[in-house]
Amino acid sequence: MPVSLKTPDEIEKMWVAGRLAAEVLQMIAPHVEAGVTTGELDRICHDYIVDVQQAIPAPLNYKGFPKSICTSVNHQVCHGIPGDKVLKKGDIINIDITVIKDGYHGDTSKMFFVGQPSVQAERLVRLSHECMVKGIEAVRPGGRLGDIGHAIQQHAEAHDLSVVREYCGHGIGREFHEEPQVLHYGRPGTGMELRAGMTFTVEPMINAGRKEVKLLADNWTVVTRDHSLSAQWEHTVLVTDTGVEILTRLPHDTV
Repeated sequence: MPVSLKTPDEIEKMWVAGRLAAEVLQMIAPHVEAGVTTGELDRICHDYIVDVQQAIPAPLNYKGFPKSICTSVNHQVCHGIPGDKVLKKGDIINIDITVIKDGYHGDTSKMFFVGQPSVQAERLVRLSHECMVKGIEAVRPGGRLGDIGHAIQQHAEAHDLSVVREYCGHGIGREFHEEPQVLHYGRPGTGMELRAGMTFTVEPMINAGRKEVKLLADNWTVVTRDHSLSAQWEHTVLVTDTGVEILTRLPHDTV
């Protein structure tokens, strides 16, 4: 499947979808507290996306995924299924939101603290965010996909963290997952050339321990093999003629 270069009309629709996804994360933030279940967070997000935004939660029934958002807690790396798990003080949780509006997808995720985090958890969450930022800063027309992965990997490993290899960013638009695959490790100057009009996610999964992961029996939830903490942040970005725009950043937000 070739990489899709988006037209100005498509880009406008992706700005809308990206803003909606970001607004879901903004909306859910006050609800992320000790005592809430991940299933309750899913229900709140689902109702907001469907009833308020008049949009579609993309994960629901995607390849059989049973919920409207992904919630990955502590050593869960990605694709955690919301359910009966009760959040407790000290937990960290990634909430991953993808909405479809007028046929186009917006995809973003962020980390939340439940109460006061441990020193290790705070450090991991902060450095994993820096990894995403450095990956996005490497996006420019004429650059290469390997530049993104290298920037992320270099920052993570300089701080004795590891980068998950099995899961990566992806092109996005009319489809949830399009070409190209955006690896979060690599060598600069390698891989596909970046061109204006490309839209894809940058979403590094960073582990406090080793990089190895395993898939649980539900066939969705990915966890660290050594049970170490994992953190992830995600934005959908657009390659422009001069650099990069973040489609899932609200106007008043930092990266």
